[in-house]
Amino acid sequence: MTTHSDKDRVVIFDTTLRDGEQSPGASMTLEEKLEVADLLDLMGVDIIEAGFPIASNGDFEAVSEIAKRIKRTTVAGLARAINADIDRAGEAVKHAAKPRIHTFVSTSPIHLEFQMKKTEEEVLAIITATVARARGLVPDVEWSAMDATRTPIEYLCRCVDAAIKAGATTINLPDTVGYATPDEYRDMFRQVRERVANSDKAIFSVHCHDDLGLAVANSLAGLEGGARQIECTINGLGERAGNAALEEVVMAIKTRGDVLPYATGIEATLLTRASKLVSAVTSFPVQYNKAIVGRNAFAHESGIHQDGMLKNTQTYEIMTPASVGVSKTSLVMGKHSGRAAFRDKLKELGFELGENAFEDAFKRFKDLADRKKHVYDEDLEALVGDEIDTGQDRIKVESLTVICGTQGPQLATLTLSIDGNHKTIQASGNGPVDACFNAIKALVPNEAQLELYQVHAVTEGTDAQAEVSVRLGENGRSVTAKAADPDTLVASTRAYLGALNKLMMKNQKGRGEMMRAV
Repeated sequence: MTTHSDKDRVVIFDTTLRDGEQSPGASMTLEEKLEVADLLDLMGVDIIEAGFPIASNGDFEAVSEIAKRIKRTTVAGLARAINADIDRAGEAVKHAAKPRIHTFVSTSPIHLEFQMKKTEEEVLAIITATVARARGLVPDVEWSAMDATRTPIEYLCRCVDAAIKAGATTINLPDTVGYATPDEYRDMFRQVRERVANSDKAIFSVHCHDDLGLAVANSLAGLEGGARQIECTINGLGERAGNAALEEVVMAIKTRGDVLPYATGIEATLLTRASKLVSAVTSFPVQYNKAIVGRNAFAHESGIHQDGMLKNTQTYEIMTPASVGVSKTSLVMGKHSGRAAFRDKLKELGFELGENAFEDAFKRFKDLADRKKHVYDEDLEALVGDEIDTGQDRIKVESLTVICGTQGPQLATLTLSIDGNHKTIQASGNGPVDACFNAIKALVPNEAQLELYQVHAVTEGTDAQAEVSVRLGENGRSVTAKAADPDTLVASTRAYLGALNKLMMKNQKGRGEMMRAV
């Protein structure tokens, strides 16, 4: 097993409660923030940025309460390079076992000209004064160069040098607008650390936004440049397109230790739990195909993939579901699924079919999957149960067309296969179901009485299969059959025929009479 030296330990700085909450609509109550903070602490996050204390009384209260509550993890409060901000942050985190003030100021030409309206020398003076003020309140101070990736390297180095001399223990060089590429970001850290004489006095940190979809790649590139702290959020929550996703960073390091020789202190089996909690409290859904924690991250529908998974899970999974807190791999049954996955799923559900019955069931499954977006276990149980009931039937539905509506009349055009011969008829009725049943009676004359007709949806949604139960009685005998189909009328017709076939098999004499009649 690979061992890691202390210098290879990557500090995980979670800013879900600060930068993540800045996502429009993602605000959390105090109770929700405390719940998230507790889980982050349990998960092994090194620093929790609990909020922006001067932003509001609510934010101050949240940071203060989290600082009092959390005993293991460092608790940070964010502050602009303004004395009032720094004092407020210091007040909020003062009860923390490990307090940190995180202060920032813009350094790029475009920010200095249009937002700060300050000269480079004025900003350097601000850095020195405000970092020193923060260091006078807490022993752990982080300084950030906002828009570092668009700052000339010479000036950026002067700012970093000033911050470290003033007492900063962590230097964050963020890709504030998600502009950098991995090579650029890696080289920026290398240059700053080489040019700044006292760079060894501070830990360097990455903070990447995902405007170009490069936040995680840039964060990992920053490690290669010498950074040893990653600022990230659960589910990648954050301003605009979001931040680097904590779960992706952690699992990339954990899974690709061969090229990323680092280690974190994160308990990865809690990642899915954290994802679901943050999604719930912010009402921000996690996209289905989200890496690591998305609903489809360990789901396989392609027949080729499912076949490989059944033979060896490593064919298509580079990490185990359990490693991130997911119970198991999901072989999703859909139109791309193959026979191997279908057979395995039937076995899991307790069904053993002969080869002919299996092929018939597989064909019907494919037909169903073409018509229905999600095929659930209940759908398969209904489908296969129906196949077991009707697999040996001598009378089967070949086609059905029904005309119905407010104007009437309701007409059913039905084609049946009777001992391999096709017969077609059109019949009317008092409603579409009655028309279907009348068509059956016209093609297969019988004296059976309809004793039960029942319909229910197998699963949720407007595309759910209808499962129909029909009970027929004749000469003191009663039989029941079920059929399922997204079309209620098709299910009704097949259920009726299923019961009729059973009744014919129970009464050999009756069956012979009916066969002669047709």
